[in-house]
Amino acid sequence: MARRPLPRILSNGSAQLARSRELARTAADSATDVLHPLITITRGLRRLAAAGRRKWTETPKERRGALLFLAASVVLVVALVPYGPLLAAITLMAAAAWKGRERSAAAPDGPDESQTQRLKSLYEALVPYFSAAEDPEPLYSHGGAWDKAFPTYAFDGGGRIAQLVVRYPAYFTDGEAESRARIEHLLAAKSGRGREYHFTWDEEGNQLTVGVLLPLPVDIAAQRFVTTPGETVLGFTDPTRVQRTLPVTHGEQRRDVPPVVWRTGLRSTEPHLLALGQPGSGTSTLLRSIALQALQHGDVVIVDGGGTGEYACLTGRDGVLAVEAGLAGVTASLEWAATETERRLIAANHAHQVGDPPPADTKRPLWILLDRPTAFTHLAAADGRKDPQSLLQVPLRHGRPANVTVVVADQLDNVDALSDPVRQHTRARVVLGPATADQLASVLGTPPPTTLIDELPPGRGYARLGTGPVHRLQVPATPNPYDDATPNALCEAVLALLPPRTDPADGETIPEQEQEQEQDWPEGEADPAPTEAEPEPMPAEPRTTGAEQARTEEPLPTPVQVLTKEPVPDQVAVAALPQEPLPEPVAAPPRDPLPEPVAAPPNEPVPDQVAAPPKEPVPDQVAAPAEEPGSDQVPALTKET
Repeated sequence: MARRPLPRILSNGSAQLARSRELARTAADSATDVLHPLITITRGLRRLAAAGRRKWTETPKERRGALLFLAASVVLVVALVPYGPLLAAITLMAAAAWKGRERSAAAPDGPDESQTQRLKSLYEALVPYFSAAEDPEPLYSHGGAWDKAFPTYAFDGGGRIAQLVVRYPAYFTDGEAESRARIEHLLAAKSGRGREYHFTWDEEGNQLTVGVLLPLPVDIAAQRFVTTPGETVLGFTDPTRVQRTLPVTHGEQRRDVPPVVWRTGLRSTEPHLLALGQPGSGTSTLLRSIALQALQHGDVVIVDGGGTGEYACLTGRDGVLAVEAGLAGVTASLEWAATETERRLIAANHAHQVGDPPPADTKRPLWILLDRPTAFTHLAAADGRKDPQSLLQVPLRHGRPANVTVVVADQLDNVDALSDPVRQHTRARVVLGPATADQLASVLGTPPPTTLIDELPPGRGYARLGTGPVHRLQVPATPNPYDDATPNALCEAVLALLPPRTDPADGETIPEQEQEQEQDWPEGEADPAPTEAEPEPMPAEPRTTGAEQARTEEPLPTPVQVLTKEPVPDQVAVAALPQEPLPEPVAAPPRDPLPEPVAAPPNEPVPDQVAAPPKEPVPDQVAAPAEEPGSDQVPALTKET
C-alpha cells in the first residue's frame, strides 16, 4: 500500500507557528506603546481603589460615619462648583497616572547572601581576639549576631568590603602595637589582598574604622608647582590626611591633588631630609625633583655616589655649583660647603651684633644633595682617607641658620654605614619601595597606619616630617631625560624645567690669548723691549745674574793684570776718555746693558773698566791716539786677549 504524503499544513506548521507568534508579539508591543497612557491610568486607578479600600478597612467603625459624611460633602461641593466635575476628573486622572507609573525595584535594605556570608566569616575570625571567658555578655561569640559588631559596612562592585566599622570590647589591649598589628593583618587578609587599607583606632569609643585607599596618581610629571620660597613638594598623598591641594597639569587636563610639602629655612623644625629605599625605588627621582625645585631660588651641590650619570642633565647649569662623582671632587666640594657654612654663620652673627640685617649672600639657599654617600665611605676607607660624611657635620648641625639644607639618599641595606650626624639631624624621613614593618618603624619612628603591599610603582612610599603623621607618598615622575627608555613626554617635561647653561667667565679667555702671543714670538729672540713710556727699563734678571756671577766667580784674565802694572795704558786711557767719546761698537749691546759705574769690578782701577769687556775686541779705540808713545804695545796686548 502506497504511503500518502502528509498534509502541507502539518509539514511546515512549525515555521508558520513561529512566524505567527512573532507577529503577535510585535502587535502586542505596538499596542502597548499606543495604549501605554491608558494602561498607566488604569493601573493607577486600581492602586487608588486599593488604597481607599485599605483606608476604609483600617478606620474604626465608630469613625466610619463621619468619614462617609465628609466624602459626601466633598462630592456635593464639587458638583455645585462650575466646571467642578471636569476639574475633579482631570485631577483624578493625574493622580491615577502618577500612582500607576512604573517604579524601579527598591534596593535591598541589608546585604545579600554572599555579603552576609563574608561578614559572618569575618565575625567568626575575630572571636578569638575579642572574646574572653569571664565576659558575662560577650560581644563576640561563636554563632553570635554579627550585626551588633559591625554597625556600618559597605561593599564595592566586586563584592569586597570597601568600608567597615568594627566594635570591640573595652578590655581589648588597643594601646599595644602588637595587638593592633594582629587585628589589622587579619582584617586585610579577610577583606581582600592586594589593596591598601587605612585603619583608624578610636580608643575612646572602642571602635575601629577600616577603609580602602585608592591608588595614588603615578602619571603626574615634574612641573612648576604653586609654592612659596622655602617650600618643596615631595610628592602627593591621600586627601584624608592633608587639608591643602595644589593645581597640577596632566596633559591637557588640570586637577587639584593633595601634596606633601616640606618646609625649609630659618623657622623649619626639620631642615634636613633622609630618603631610603631599595634599588629602583625612586630615590634618584626624588633628588632630581628636589634639585629642580631648589634651583628656582638657590644653588645646588650634587654628589653622585652611584656613578651612573643620573644627574648629567644638571651639569653646567645656572645655580649648579658642582656635580661630583669622584672621591677627590666630593671631598673638595664638601670641604667647601663646610667652609661656606662657617662663613655664613660668621657674617650673619656679625650683622646681628651691629644691628644690621644679614648679608644678601647668606640669605640665598644652598642645597647639598648626596646620592649614596656610603659608596665614598668604602672608597675612603680603602685609600686611608677621611670619610666624606664627616664633612657634613657642620652643615647638618649649623645649616638651618645659614640657609644650608642637606638631603641624603641611600639604600636601606646601607643604613648602618651612615654617620651619626646624618641619622641624628635628618628629621624629615622618606622611605620608598617595598619595606618591612620593622624597617619602616626604625626609619620613620612609627609604623604607617596602612597595610603593606609587595608590589609598588617607582616613587611610591611613605613620608614623615618631624613628629607628624606618616603619609603615603607618590613622587612626581622626574626621570633622567638622557635615558633612552624614558618616554618623550616626560623627557620634555624635565628639560623644560632645567635652567640655562652657565656662560663662561671673562677671565677664562685670558690664558688662551697669552698662549697665542707666546706662539707668535720666535724661539731664539728675547722678549720685546719696553717702550719709552716705562720709566726704568730693567734688563732680564737671568742674563744679568749670570754675567755678574761669571765676573765675580771667574778670575781676571792675565792681559788685564799686565795692563794694570804698566803706566802707558793708564795715560792713554786717561787722555782718550775726556777728548773723544767712545764709538757705538764699544757701547754695551742691547742684550747685556751694563752701566759704567755698576759694571766696574771691586778693587780694580778705572782703566780696566774703560777697556772693553773680555768678549769684545778694542782695536779701534786704542788706535785713536796714534802720536803718543806706547801705542806699539797696545796691539800686542790685544792679540793676547
